[in-house]
Amino acid sequence: MRSTAVRRTALAASAACLALLATACGGSDSGGGDGEKGKADKAGKSASSGPAAGARTSAELEKLILADGDVEGHKVDELGPGDSVSAKEVSSDNDECTPLAHAQLGVPVGDPAATARRIVTQEPEKPADSGTEGSEELTEEDLENFEDAIQGALDATTTMVTLASYEDGGAEKTLADLRTAAESCSGGFTGGVKGDEQKVTGVKEEKVASGEEAAAWTVTSEQDGEKVPFKLAVVRQGATLAVFSSFNIAAAGSGEDFDLPAAVIEAQAEKLA
Repeated sequence: MRSTAVRRTALAASAACLALLATACGGSDSGGGDGEKGKADKAGKSASSGPAAGARTSAELEKLILADGDVEGHKVDELGPGDSVSAKEVSSDNDECTPLAHAQLGVPVGDPAATARRIVTQEPEKPADSGTEGSEELTEEDLENFEDAIQGALDATTTMVTLASYEDGGAEKTLADLRTAAESCSGGFTGGVKGDEQKVTGVKEEKVASGEEAAAWTVTSEQDGEKVPFKLAVVRQGATLAVFSSFNIAAAGSGEDFDLPAAVIEAQAEKLA
């Protein structure tokens, strides 16, 4: 798998994470262009007084999205150059699957009034001191511990978190569209960043309970003969959707699954409640 693709995947999913995917909609971040500001202003005027009721502005979402220190054992960063793509840069060989391709890459799904995004990276556990400093020879146990330490460093999940606020029932419709896409495309499809599309071999529903309603899936891609699982979760709170696209480097090509980033999902849901 090419390094650029891996970095995007992890982010988005990381994968800003392996970074196989690159997420986000160009110009949809807070501080975007005039078009985004106009949408944000419109959302602010139409929002009701309830905190979970109307569409939120970009400024409001920036206050509600996860910040560093909100999730124990995780680091939260803003997106950097090259960590995002726009919707026009994403393709799918099946229009019904496009919402999944967008969500997996961190591109806001549907037509949100405002968005905000962060990359949340699990911090690997520090390896235990082997007590062999100064030793001239490494024992077989030392080598096994070293291999375990490397594996542990790779076994860290990176999640692209996207908050998107919608008007006129858009959040409910967008979540419903994602559910429909996951069911219709469960057998697989080809999609992703144009010129670097991934073959998705299956979409499997996962259990998740959070917010007013939620849904989650394992999306398995294949590249260069390697199976690469991603986790995709969506939580709705009022008119706002929180989308989580996650990637684990250790799971790529190993044939092993990894868990949904439950701590990240719950921390974000609590901030939206």
